[in-house]
Amino acid sequence: MGKLDILAFGAHPDDVELSCAGTILKHIKQGKKVGIVDLTAGELGTRGSAKLRKNEAVKAMKMMGIHARECLNLRDGFFDHNEESVVKVIKAIRKYQPHLVLANAPSDRHPDHGRASKIVSEACFYSGLSKLKTHVGNKTQESWRPQAVYHYIQDRYATPDFVIDITDFFEKKMEVILCYESQFHNPLYKGVETPISSKEFLEYLRARAVAFGRNINCKYAEGYLTERTPGVDSFFDLL
Repeated sequence: MGKLDILAFGAHPDDVELSCAGTILKHIKQGKKVGIVDLTAGELGTRGSAKLRKNEAVKAMKMMGIHARECLNLRDGFFDHNEESVVKVIKAIRKYQPHLVLANAPSDRHPDHGRASKIVSEACFYSGLSKLKTHVGNKTQESWRPQAVYHYIQDRYATPDFVIDITDFFEKKMEVILCYESQFHNPLYKGVETPISSKEFLEYLRARAVAFGRNINCKYAEGYLTERTPGVDSFFDLL
């Protein structure tokens, strides 16, 4: 596969699409290589199944033009913040050697999101320690630390540290989200209604993108939280 520019982690299939698909589409258009790693298969979701969500994730991946996607098969709802989980993420980071990592929100409605956020954040640091050895088959992986970790904003509102204009990619993002036919508004799907399967939830996503966009005088944007203060070369990089 080679190195990726961006590696986005999600606790479940669709976390990444819901929160930062516009940003990813924009960077792919700029020629960047992007991958997604799902920590779980989302098998505890009220609607659908692990197999169905895998098929939906593949469909979303193809629509976005993602360069790589895999699932670490941690246990949905019950994966622990422990050495085993962190090491699995370290192996993925060392495999793809991304320049930057996108991770779940530090705190959110779903308990898995905050736990995944901490695991990925720690793994990004430990992945750079040369004395921490990981292996794929008989091959020892090279240590690798991403240059930055940014957390996307999910269900609960958070004031972003910065936002990215996705106006030209927002409608495509919504198409990508609807690849998950079992999870989101789909009149043809026969299943129990959930907080995210209503038409109103899609309207909420649009309204939040508008709210973030207003901060920078654009129509739609996605927001991010930082772990450290970003640096710029000039005031004019911030315009």
